[in-house]
This record gives sequence, C-alpha cells and structure tokens, in this order.
Amino acid sequence: MILVNTDYISGKELETLSIVKGSTIQSKHMGKDILSGFKTIVGGELTAYNEMMNEARALATKRMVEEANSLGADGIVNIRYASSAIMQGAAEVIAYGTAVKFM
Repeated sequence: MILVNTDYISGKELETLSIVKGSTIQSKHMGKDILSGFKTIVGGELTAYNEMMNEARALATKRMVEEANSLGADGIVNIRYASSAIMQGAAEVIAYGTAVKFM
C-alpha cells in the first residue's frame, strides 16, 4: 500500500475508488494529565501528550489503510490529518484520503 499526501503517485495511472478514513479518540490517564498540567506552569514539551497524539495518528492511519484494503486499493492519495479536542485531556484524530487502484 502506497500512502502519499499528493494527488498522484509518480509513474502510476490511477483509478479512483473512494474516500477512506480512520479515526480514534485518545486520552492520557489522570496521573500524566496532572503532571502535564504542572509542566504548563514552567513551560516545555508535553511529552505525554506528544506520545498520545503520535499513537492516535498511527492508529487512525492503520484504520484508514484497513478500509482501503477492504476496497482492494493499491494506494491512498491526498492523505490529510485533522484533530480536535473532545474534552480536557482527550483528542480525536482523523486520517482521510482517496483510495486508488493502479491501472
């Protein structure tokens, strides 16, 4: 499966299949949330949240690829990511793109 954020794959002629997406809502446990709250007082990277968002993007991408595989796709073009806060300490991440088949 080839994943790109462009609307083409070099050297390939593409047939568009469908929009595909994957999403997840993730949160950190209360202990890490409290520690991150203290970190905002002194500044610096919130590594617990960084890890959470990396995990969420990976899971959303995996789910998007699974949906594309179920359509028989060879790749996904125009991949985009979006996130939004659901509640304090929890975020939704969605990955979406266009599933394509090589001609």
